[in-house]
Amino acid sequence: MNFDGLDPGMGEYSPTLHGTMDSGMEPSMDPRLNPNLLQGVELDPEGLAVTVPESVHLLEGMFSELHSVAAEVGIPVSATHFDLQEEMLWMGNHRGHVSSFFGPTMGRYSSFQVHATDDIRHIQSLETGVLFLSKSNLKCYTRGGLIMFDYPMEEGADMHSLLMTDNNTLLMGGLQNYVVEVDLNTVQETQKFTVEVPGVAIMRQTNRFFFCGHTSGKVTLRDLRTFKMEHEFDAFSGSLSDFDVHGNLLAACGFSSRGLNGLACDRFLMVYDLRMMRAVTPLQVHVDPLFLRFIPTYTSRLAIISQTGQCQFCEPTGLANVADIFHVNTVGQLLMSFDVSSSKQALAFGDSGGCVHLWSDAPEVSFNDYSRETEFALPCLVDTLPQLDWNHDLLPLSLIPMPLTSTEPLLSDWPTSLATPSPRRAPPVDPEILRTMKTVGFIGYAANPRTRPRNQVELDYDNYNQVPESPIGRDEEPHLYMVPKKYRKVTIKYSKLGLEDFDFKHYNRTLFAGLEPHIPNAYCNCMIQVLYFLEPIRCLVQNHLCQKEFCLACELGFLFHMLDLSRGDPCQASNFLRAFRTIPEASALGLILADSDEQTGKARLGRLIQSWNRFILTQLHQETQEQEGPQAYRGASSRSDALGSSGESVIGRLFGCEVENSSLCRCGKETIRSSLTLLFTMHYPEQNSHDKTIKEYDFAEILKKSICLEQSTQAWCENCEKYQPTVQTRNIRCLPDVLVINCEVNSTKEAEFWRVQAEYAFNKAMQKEAMEPPKPKEPPPPMPTEWFQLCLSPPPTTYSAVVVLLATCDSLHLFKLSSAEEADGASLYDLVVTVPHILDARTGGNLVAHIKVGETYHQRKEGVTHQQWYLFNDFLIEPIDKTEAAQFDVNWKVPAIMYYAKRNYHSKYDLRIKNPIEASVLLTEASLARKQRKSHATFIPLMVSEMPQAGDLVGLDAEFVTLNQEEAELRSDGTKSTIKPSQMSVARITCVRGQGPNEGVPFIDDYISTQEQVVDYLTQYSGIKPGDLDAKISSKHLTTLKSTYLKLRFLIDTGVRFVGHGLQKDFRVINLLVLKDQVIDTVYLFHMPRKRMISLRFLAWYFLDLNIQGETHDSIEDARTALQLYRKYLELSRGGGTDEVRKVLKGLYEKGRKLDWKVPDSDAGDGQGSPKSTKIVLS
Repeated sequence: MNFDGLDPGMGEYSPTLHGTMDSGMEPSMDPRLNPNLLQGVELDPEGLAVTVPESVHLLEGMFSELHSVAAEVGIPVSATHFDLQEEMLWMGNHRGHVSSFFGPTMGRYSSFQVHATDDIRHIQSLETGVLFLSKSNLKCYTRGGLIMFDYPMEEGADMHSLLMTDNNTLLMGGLQNYVVEVDLNTVQETQKFTVEVPGVAIMRQTNRFFFCGHTSGKVTLRDLRTFKMEHEFDAFSGSLSDFDVHGNLLAACGFSSRGLNGLACDRFLMVYDLRMMRAVTPLQVHVDPLFLRFIPTYTSRLAIISQTGQCQFCEPTGLANVADIFHVNTVGQLLMSFDVSSSKQALAFGDSGGCVHLWSDAPEVSFNDYSRETEFALPCLVDTLPQLDWNHDLLPLSLIPMPLTSTEPLLSDWPTSLATPSPRRAPPVDPEILRTMKTVGFIGYAANPRTRPRNQVELDYDNYNQVPESPIGRDEEPHLYMVPKKYRKVTIKYSKLGLEDFDFKHYNRTLFAGLEPHIPNAYCNCMIQVLYFLEPIRCLVQNHLCQKEFCLACELGFLFHMLDLSRGDPCQASNFLRAFRTIPEASALGLILADSDEQTGKARLGRLIQSWNRFILTQLHQETQEQEGPQAYRGASSRSDALGSSGESVIGRLFGCEVENSSLCRCGKETIRSSLTLLFTMHYPEQNSHDKTIKEYDFAEILKKSICLEQSTQAWCENCEKYQPTVQTRNIRCLPDVLVINCEVNSTKEAEFWRVQAEYAFNKAMQKEAMEPPKPKEPPPPMPTEWFQLCLSPPPTTYSAVVVLLATCDSLHLFKLSSAEEADGASLYDLVVTVPHILDARTGGNLVAHIKVGETYHQRKEGVTHQQWYLFNDFLIEPIDKTEAAQFDVNWKVPAIMYYAKRNYHSKYDLRIKNPIEASVLLTEASLARKQRKSHATFIPLMVSEMPQAGDLVGLDAEFVTLNQEEAELRSDGTKSTIKPSQMSVARITCVRGQGPNEGVPFIDDYISTQEQVVDYLTQYSGIKPGDLDAKISSKHLTTLKSTYLKLRFLIDTGVRFVGHGLQKDFRVINLLVLKDQVIDTVYLFHMPRKRMISLRFLAWYFLDLNIQGETHDSIEDARTALQLYRKYLELSRGGGTDEVRKVLKGLYEKGRKLDWKVPDSDAGDGQGSPKSTKIVLS
């Protein structure tokens, strides 16, 4: 605050006012206060409190003096503040001392010294304490006077005001050229905003702007995010003394310049309308205004306070009335501070004589609408020792205090090892309970297996120590040796070049594409591969296109298109998983994992992937069955082919099985409901509690009983009108083309069942082999970990014509259906997919897939027609033997999912793919941003006549933001190892015309809206600022990622050639696969082998004499520059051939080494100019 124009007497005080007082006077008004807090000031308590006489009655609505209290006589009160949480009034004086008073009676609550010499300039109450701002310090104290933190300012700081922007952040301003933002959680400076000299003396805030008052007489309106100045009001020619904001009005008072006479208080208040950002009629008042505040009760009244104690109320848009003036009795002193309570019922004035005056408009005043209860110090109670009666026989001698003279510890002083709490671990839930548990909402119900005594738990000491007692066991790593290397979790080793020097061919020597595992929730990579290698699914999703922003069928179609184009290089499912994370059902089912769960291996992947399997089939079934049709996207013509019909879903035809669920009550009432199920869950036979041995079962028999399930449970009977024991039976009408089975091996009981059945099958095969003479080229018997048998029998259903025939992969050639069996509707199923859960204690486990890849896939990739089983472990792909897919050693390889397919089921489906992306995606579209205007458009969309053709050039550049920071570790030698790269998201994509009359003009400049939290906008490198991607406040052309993705896909499918700098990374983050002959990357055009890559900025300066990317990057500028560099490269190639290009590149690298690859300043004048006109001259 600038007091240059005020009464000169305010800055000078007689030494007699605050010198040494008479030592014989009472120390304080309250005898419980610490005398050290008063700094030697001793006053008569009778002169400290002046109460309103009983004859004075306060009128409702009229402000009158309620109390007046002297804190320290003669020391000016520099700041007053009503506590926002409690019924308290705070004051601070020019000597750095603060006091607080409780309630309307102004009883002294606390008093303490904050600063030794500097005055208190601003007070702000918090939930846990109170902030005090002095010239060079910000301190926080509890309300009782205990310091919480001390934040010193920079040298030369002159702070005047602070502003709380939220519960944990504040701004501090003063007479310097910056405003500081401080985080109260860490008590550290988070940002520093530069402002104009002479600085900011007053700060206010609304939901639209920060308002900053300057001592030059101006008020600036600044952006809430960036603190950049949006508007400026030049209120007074001299100086500003105070201003306030309410609703759409801003009122200010100050001083006007009077030439040689200096500053004079201006009796005109400047009032501004914030809707039109202009001044309205000034308001003339009858006092010299020094402070003003809005007091919005039933009207928007203004309280104008003068230096001499006069106060006037008036409307900001009306006329001031002399009758509305009252006077604060300051006994000749000047007012130095002023504050209004949050309830608008009380006013506080601090004067230069050390008094605080409380005014109110009601006798029963409250400072806040809802104040919490204030804690008071309890009086000191000195306990007296009890009287001991020595004559009493039962007197405990422990009542007599005895000094501890011995050096030996007391018996009650236990060592730490015995006193440390050691809670016992909760025992695991009985697997039988988990197996039979039925979930309703989030509550599970299961029958008590009665395997343990009531309210008793067996304490198992053996499971506490997981480290082998034998040293040999420690060296062998028992959990790791049993897992073959190809089944272990694969990780990508990152270097300085990222993924460029990682050898993916070492893990995949086929032409099929793997999937990268470093993306969040990439545990489902194996199931994505399963869906891709089902030909009807691959064709379905690639023909599907809808208007939903997050559609899993659309994203799978885009991903499968990339897998089709790849020739062995891995792809990543980042866009698919991004859409997957936005599906509410996926989050509700617990399918979205936290990063910590994935890294530590806490997730139960076997159960998780089975839930994911059920979810994805249901989701695809719903999305491909919508009425608008798969091709209905922005006017694309709808086609009613086999895959495009909306009446029946291909998912339903492929996986769907019509079932009848019958519920029979014991009263005889039977209820039958028909439904469609997409998969079945294995149910295993109950084990006899008396007989611990597991009987031998046929796999097909268990599967039939699981499909045609019969179980007893409690259900509601409408006939009995209560819950009754019912028998529920599931019967099937027909079998699907692809039979999906969730194995449900989620406990040791089911795993033991699989192990025993595999041993039975192995022993039976060995006995059969011993009885028969050996035959040449006989297939080997099943391993002891394989349990699959052939079944040819009708299931227990009313439809006896349905016959299930299940075959294992190693016995398919032995069986054929007879004509009678085919007439009865029998079906032969081949095992085509198994998904096991790999148990590995070292890595937390992982999921892999065994897939039988059909002839059509081999024909497209390798030009051969055969079938082969492959192991898919993220980006590791390896051919395996057909028996390996059906072998499960439950010690480390637990079955999770199996797919059986009918033979020749493909013939029922139309497997043609017609690209649904049409040229209409490039036409004009509306922006998602509400503030975006056509006049601000940075691009001109393509006309119909400008539609690109194959071979056309398109300049491309993209900018990105960071969603997750990079995770790295430092090795012992000081080098950095990247564990997990930063997760990037595309934020802006620009395409410019590469030929024609409008060459260099952008036709796509899309900012990509994101719903995920951005941790770093990378503004220096991307040019993206906070708010640019927010549809509510952005002024850019904002679109969805899917909309822009379709534009780029259309350009790729058309066959255009993209020109850019570093396009490999751009396409990787956008999640696009572009053939190499369609990419022209200037980073490789101007590159010599085994030398560094050169930045676009240096190439533009060297070859084009352009100075780009000065402060931030602009994608339009970068795309144009890349096109010009390509034209320059063609010019060099045509002029001198390969030798001349090599000579020019040598000169480029020599110049770069001399300049340390930094572009010199254009005005340096040191002979380091661009060699465009000198060095690159072709003979």
